[in-house]
Amino acid sequence: MVSCPGCHESFSATGYSQHLAKTRQTPCRAFLATFRANSNSQGLGSPKNPTLQAGTRSLSPPPGSLEEQDHPILFEGDFFGTYEEADLEWPDDHSGDEEEDLYNDEWEPPAQDNNDEPEPPVPDDDILENEGAEALENREARREIEQHAGNSNNIYAPFTSQIDWDVAKWAKLRSPSSTAFTDLLAIDGVSERLNLSFKNSKELNKIIDKDLPGRPKFKREQIIVAGEAFDIFYRDIVECIRSLYSDPDFADFLIFKPEHHYADEDKTIRLFHDMHTGQWWWDTQKALDRRRPGATIIPVIISSDKTQVTMFRNKTAYPVYLTIGNIPKEIRRKPSRRAHILLAYLPTTRLEHIANKASRRRAVANLYHACMSRVLAPLKTAGVDGLVMSSGDGARRRCHPLFACFVGDYPEQLLAAGVKSMECPKCDVPTDELESNTAQCDIRDLHAVLDALALIDEGDLAFVQACRAAGIKPVVHPFWEDLPYTNIFQAITPDVLHQLYQGLVKHLLGWLAQACGAAEIDARCRRLPPNHHIRLFMKGITSLSRLSGTEHSQICRFLLGIIIDIRLPGNLASSRLLKAVRGLLDFLYLAQYPCHSSETLLLLDEARALFHDNKEIFVDLGIRNNFNLPKLHAIRHYASMIRTFGTTDNYNTEYTERLHIDLAKDAYRATNHKHEFTQMTRWLERKEKIIRHEQYIKWRLDRDRAPYQPRPPDLRLDRTLKMTKHPSAKAVSVPTLISDYGATYFREALARYIAEQQNPNEVFTRQRLENVAAGIHLPFHSVPIYHKIKCIHAKPQRAALQTDDVVPARFDTALINDGTGSSVGIKGFRIGQVRVIFSIPATATQLLFPPANQPPKHLAYVEWFTPFPATPDPRHGMYKVSRFIRSGERVASIIPVSNIARSVHLIPKFGAIVPRHWTSNNVLEECDTFFVNCYIDRHSFVTLR
Repeated sequence: MVSCPGCHESFSATGYSQHLAKTRQTPCRAFLATFRANSNSQGLGSPKNPTLQAGTRSLSPPPGSLEEQDHPILFEGDFFGTYEEADLEWPDDHSGDEEEDLYNDEWEPPAQDNNDEPEPPVPDDDILENEGAEALENREARREIEQHAGNSNNIYAPFTSQIDWDVAKWAKLRSPSSTAFTDLLAIDGVSERLNLSFKNSKELNKIIDKDLPGRPKFKREQIIVAGEAFDIFYRDIVECIRSLYSDPDFADFLIFKPEHHYADEDKTIRLFHDMHTGQWWWDTQKALDRRRPGATIIPVIISSDKTQVTMFRNKTAYPVYLTIGNIPKEIRRKPSRRAHILLAYLPTTRLEHIANKASRRRAVANLYHACMSRVLAPLKTAGVDGLVMSSGDGARRRCHPLFACFVGDYPEQLLAAGVKSMECPKCDVPTDELESNTAQCDIRDLHAVLDALALIDEGDLAFVQACRAAGIKPVVHPFWEDLPYTNIFQAITPDVLHQLYQGLVKHLLGWLAQACGAAEIDARCRRLPPNHHIRLFMKGITSLSRLSGTEHSQICRFLLGIIIDIRLPGNLASSRLLKAVRGLLDFLYLAQYPCHSSETLLLLDEARALFHDNKEIFVDLGIRNNFNLPKLHAIRHYASMIRTFGTTDNYNTEYTERLHIDLAKDAYRATNHKHEFTQMTRWLERKEKIIRHEQYIKWRLDRDRAPYQPRPPDLRLDRTLKMTKHPSAKAVSVPTLISDYGATYFREALARYIAEQQNPNEVFTRQRLENVAAGIHLPFHSVPIYHKIKCIHAKPQRAALQTDDVVPARFDTALINDGTGSSVGIKGFRIGQVRVIFSIPATATQLLFPPANQPPKHLAYVEWFTPFPATPDPRHGMYKVSRFIRSGERVASIIPVSNIARSVHLIPKFGAIVPRHWTSNNVLEECDTFFVNCYIDRHSFVTLR
């Protein structure tokens, strides 16, 4: 242990380094300044990176700052001024009058009375008492490792060397079986030559279990429901929250208070992105501060979802995941950052021994709520009274973990809320009005529901009747009944994956197949031109089954374009069909914006209204009788939920679905399939310890990290086109460019480009430019060629490597900036087909260009399309372009590659029936008129819509 001369507190070697680097205490900072001055004068270390001698190793304290620990953090209100209006641009301009009325009753921070004494610092004994056994155990284990490392300069301890650690990490993260790993080490000489500290898997597990700190351990308990016992494996939720909150990897990113963000100086355009910008955190902070100022809210986000862990035998697991809203969403959505914790495995029994289906459903619901109540029980007192927690930078705060969001698909939402099927789990809209876009729908009355649940002791009949009147099932003590500051009907969040992609888009594909004909839709899918962002379904889309969310997303990128001009039964006009599909797709893309403003939320409502205004076309076609679909009704809640909890990427089930692979499926494969959950939890604990130790080693090896400066996400394309270092073909002759690449006027276009560069100050007429270009001689016969720019291909036909087939030519289309284009909008852009990407030989460059006006290294030969029209088509919202023809020939130019903004996808104008001689490879040459696809990604949607 090392004692600080400033505050006289004892630290481990690593803790002492962090303390000196981050402390705000005056004596400690004075000591650090003196030490740096002495070290600089004596040549012991640079002032920017002082070297502190502790024991026998050198410690370089990382940069950073520590929050004040002696006073509670007060809620400071609006956040404003770190970015400008120009940083965020939106598709259209709408007034924000509705938003002004929505947030006109703002709350101000409580005034500080000068006579009031500040809340005293929390005594160390109280901190230790609140930390819990798991935190103390991990801290002691880490202290032993650091002491060992301090004495031996071994950052890999408890492993003896780097190779000892690398072998252990490989064994636990690369998934060889325990038997296979033991057999490997049993080979004569392997363990000895590698000088390993373990000789088999059992000894390695003993080191991991004993000497490495990790996340909280799993417990196993039995829950009694209907006279039957069920096993539940779970962790202490408070210790899990503490583990995330105190993780040093998140210390620089944690958010501690709600904020209001604006896009303009007048504070009229409100922004919503991370969870702390939503209204829930703001309102809950007000309620807590009225009771006791200085609270730090920890929004708890819970997700549950049953999943299959085997392809056969129907073996399932029922994981429950936890994360906290203090961690920014850009970190939470990355599985590699480990911002989610597996909180529990719930029982997966189907209760098939209960013959009556209604009784079985009630028993399943009661079992679920009994298990969740046991897991979430510690939040009841912790949410009200608070717990003292230390974040990764060492700052202590009084934290209140509150259940904020429940993430799940529709069956999980019904189960959690206790609502019947075919009803909305959030509001009280009648089942027969789910299709309405204007029917009154208010969030269910939580107080009425709680009053009904309180009648459980009044007898079964009274309890059932009261629950029916309140609109819920008679669930015995639902898990959210006693949780403070919790409204389960508000906590249920939008689900983009299951409600939109796997719900409405799935329905829409079936409706369109009936309306337009499956054969015609599939024929159009097979004739779309290739693009980096488009997956070509060469067998069509109507016969596909069990599509994933990713595949539905890929289909959405071209779905609207392939039904333009298609023939409908009874010769009905297609305008209503196009508008309905457009409204649904627009809503889908708008709902996934990473940052919303009060204006874009109006666009979200307009897109939903566009679908509802034109959905009757499916009734007229005889496809639907009504639209009373819960998933269709759910989109009415998206705008209000974004205002409440931030954008949908804060709580998308797509992220937790990905966790099934790491925390359920892989864990099951590591077992012998007998008493699997005991083995799964132990396997996960060891894996988490290895990953945590790996992070610790990385921190020890590289402590200097750039400071994190939070900014709201925007919709601008921040992408740099990258070229390969060497050309794909070193020398391609000009005749080959004409014949194989289709660069018919390569010589003429290059001559015009050279003429313009040789006379940069002259304004050429077309005839004058042709005359000057005619006198230019090209002193070369071949040029180096590149076949790809990032995602844009310009490749001629070639033979396949391993077969006798021929790979067809591919020349992609791109959005090209004429020098006046901005990050959003089509002004200053034009579409061209890239035929050749080349460089002018260096020797010719010196002869052709003046020294003061040398050309860029990479140029492109492009064939132009007509300029964008003033407005897109009012039916489908896409711009129409055609080949730019002059005197019967295609117009082409030479441009710098740097003018190419991005790839763009063109959808051919198929007409009523697609020409059968068109193919995906020749459609760009055979077709003359195209629609510019605005759905290939988010940036295209914002730019081209």
